[in-house]
Amino acid sequence: MNRILVVDDELNMRLVLRAMLKKEGYEVFVAGDGLAALNILKETDVSVIVTDLKMPKLDGMGLLDRVTREYPSIPIIIITAYGTVNTAVDALKKGAFDYITKPFDQDDLRNVIKKAIRTREFNQDEVIMSDEEIDRYGIVGASPKMMDVYETIRQVASATTAVLITGETGTGKELIAHALHRNSPRKDNPFIKINCGAITEHLVESELFGYEKGAFTGAVVTKPGRFELAHTGTIFLDEIGDLPRDMQVKLLHVLQDQEFERVGGIRTIKIDVRIIAATNRNLLQEVKEGRFREDLFYRLNVFPIQLPPLRERQEDILPLMDYFLEKCNQKLGKNVRQDDPRIKELFQRYSWPGNVREMENIIERLVLMAKENQIALEDIPGEIRYALDTNAAAVDISSEKPLKELVKSHTEEVEKQLIAKILDECGQNVTKAAQQLGFSRKGLQLKMIKYGLRKDTSIS
Repeated sequence: MNRILVVDDELNMRLVLRAMLKKEGYEVFVAGDGLAALNILKETDVSVIVTDLKMPKLDGMGLLDRVTREYPSIPIIIITAYGTVNTAVDALKKGAFDYITKPFDQDDLRNVIKKAIRTREFNQDEVIMSDEEIDRYGIVGASPKMMDVYETIRQVASATTAVLITGETGTGKELIAHALHRNSPRKDNPFIKINCGAITEHLVESELFGYEKGAFTGAVVTKPGRFELAHTGTIFLDEIGDLPRDMQVKLLHVLQDQEFERVGGIRTIKIDVRIIAATNRNLLQEVKEGRFREDLFYRLNVFPIQLPPLRERQEDILPLMDYFLEKCNQKLGKNVRQDDPRIKELFQRYSWPGNVREMENIIERLVLMAKENQIALEDIPGEIRYALDTNAAAVDISSEKPLKELVKSHTEEVEKQLIAKILDECGQNVTKAAQQLGFSRKGLQLKMIKYGLRKDTSIS
């Protein structure tokens, strides 16, 4: 069933539109202003928005601006008075799907809504990205640390400066490299990636710089290398810390002079390439231990970008969870949902050693395993449960809280986990769980309320 969100500050108009659209078989949500509409959009996937222009708090144009940026796949139909048609036309230029004028014919509104739904269904075959997602190339996160990363991208994207991206495995270093390229003057030119750790040592030079016919056994034709292919564009050297020492010298020469010779060749090839490198290693430590050249490190590290691990950007865990759930649904042709707050809590408390990549893989697994289009608590992988159980008794001894308060909070955390575990084992049967825990039924209900363990407003 398609969901329609009606936004209008006039109660009578909301009632009329709701009755009309419900009669047509739609599920209808209503809001009295743009801010209330945005709150509904946070919780509900709607097919079409029908909104008035003039409203308190956040008007129709303001709502249009937010929706086109944050929910670009949702068509917006503007309802406007005759005297404000010019404003409605401006709304079309800013991304509105269509508009109708008051007083309107109900058939006209029905037809416009049907057209908007068909358009959205066609668009669902494609990945529609918001302005921010296009700018950030699919990077999800609004935590302070990620906002700093976005600001750094904006500062350096337009330059030809070498950039070194560092961070743990799975933090999204390649996405940052793409974002730098896509937001640079070179965005219409090649973006060439090479993983330095994935190439055997004796093939690195020919991969990077190409080779001439007859340069070695098997070189039956001349082949350009990655640097040549990246001319006027960007080359992304992933896992730069794995580059062999002898190749580090040759790479340094390319960075300094923007020229090289193919393997077996004598002709110097001039290039114009922007270099972005990435590593999960501590290159300064590698320099100290003699595995990485100091001069190359400083050539690459002109503009460093440090990506934070997921455990240091807690605010981004739930948005990433929603993003990957939607992405996996599209990829696998499913409509799996996750409505259990306990699962969200598990995700927030887990340390994510594999970072964003680990989360994406786990969510894809959960989507494949889901029964009745719903992720269940028992489907959560054992590594998450085990890690949380292992850490359950850990006390933050560095805290400045009084000992009595520390003990109390730790005891409550252990109690909460135990109650949640027993409830799961008892199939959420409160009476059985209370008997097993040694609580009265009422006492357990109060504990469930205290710890947010109730699934809904009624406890059986």
